[in-house]
Amino acid sequence: MFQTLANAWKIPDLRKKILFTAFIVVLYRIGANVPVPFVAIPETGLLGAEGGATFLNYLSMMTGDAFNYGTIFALSITPYINSSIIIQLLSVAIPALERLSKEGEEGRKKIAKITRYMTLALGFLQSIAYFVYLNAKGYLLGDAEGFAAVFRAITVILVLTAGTTLVMWLGEQINGKGIGNGISIILFAGIVSRIPTEMAMLFSTDPSVGYFAKGGIYWFLSPFVLVCYLLMIAYIVWMDNAERRIPVQYAKRVVGRKMYGGQSTHIPIKVNMSGVMPVIFASSILSLPPTIELFVSKSIKEGGFWDTFFGWFEPTSVVYGVLYFLMIIFFAYFYAAIQYNPTEMANNIRNNSGTIPGIRPGKPTAKYIEKIISRIILLGALLLSVVALFPTVFTQITSLVTEHGMNISLGGTSLIIMVGVALETVKQLESQMMLRHYKGFLD
Repeated sequence: MFQTLANAWKIPDLRKKILFTAFIVVLYRIGANVPVPFVAIPETGLLGAEGGATFLNYLSMMTGDAFNYGTIFALSITPYINSSIIIQLLSVAIPALERLSKEGEEGRKKIAKITRYMTLALGFLQSIAYFVYLNAKGYLLGDAEGFAAVFRAITVILVLTAGTTLVMWLGEQINGKGIGNGISIILFAGIVSRIPTEMAMLFSTDPSVGYFAKGGIYWFLSPFVLVCYLLMIAYIVWMDNAERRIPVQYAKRVVGRKMYGGQSTHIPIKVNMSGVMPVIFASSILSLPPTIELFVSKSIKEGGFWDTFFGWFEPTSVVYGVLYFLMIIFFAYFYAAIQYNPTEMANNIRNNSGTIPGIRPGKPTAKYIEKIISRIILLGALLLSVVALFPTVFTQITSLVTEHGMNISLGGTSLIIMVGVALETVKQLESQMMLRHYKGFLD
């Protein structure tokens, strides 16, 4: 990877794109530290005293702690991600959107425009919810009443919505003039920005805070933790590159004076075809009950059913681990069903005079592809669940040798996103370098 970056830096065009991408990331990080007017959050952060697997902690992770400190990029890129997922799902259910998705470049432009409008709407709704939460927690300046209260509410909501729109625009600028997928790069930058804070906490000289400080509670586990992280990164790289290749043989055909076909090729199907989406969906849904718990009074949940119910959704709970595992598998099948259509793949193979060796064209080919995809989805979901459940399992293991299990905040979801974005960006650099070094047929 470092060799690829060094080689790309030597090419003037790519160097400009890398510098432009870095400039956009710097702008994003500056905006992520500019506070919203009329908001005063303490140094400990909005979620300083609220642990667990709440949806608010999930948002804080996705926004690089901007959500935790009430900055203008507090919602970051999450409304855009949500709107993209919604539009992608609706493209399967609504025929008009499905036709647009198949109309080539013009159709993609129209879908992108619809996605932007939906991002603006979702950003506005989430800004209202965020303002209500800040107001309930007492993190707004002054005791405004009447027109002053309305003005304060409108200002905070509009600034947060504008911040979401600006982040979306920054991501699109990277797509057009930089390197990599802009939304992924911004997401990557937010997650990476949390690493120094986490390291400062882990290696603090205060034994009650620093896990690895000499005399601290977990200092003897530091080599084991570092090795685990390195193994997880290597595991994610292997999982991301693994694929199942379906062989395809194309028949020879003559068109005019030229002969086409006659070669053997394959259809690559990635083992982790859904990426990190099943983990994001599953963690989002499972974090809703702990988030609801934040708004429930202690008198209601102390003892009885509700106390037991909310206890099921603690990250260390066995019920939580089982539900997380099952939901990852479910969403892996659900998301892959949207991406892959075995019947369409079989028709494309037949229309191009191709066949899978030993399988008859048409419906048998579709069934064969469907069977392979079904098995690959299950394998990919099992591999993905290993990474997703690693923090929970690690906490349980360390609880056997210490009084309290060690909670590692940089969990499986963060690592999958970071490694996936890094690999995707490097692949784009390699493809652009290959394009620039390709001499063509005339030389």
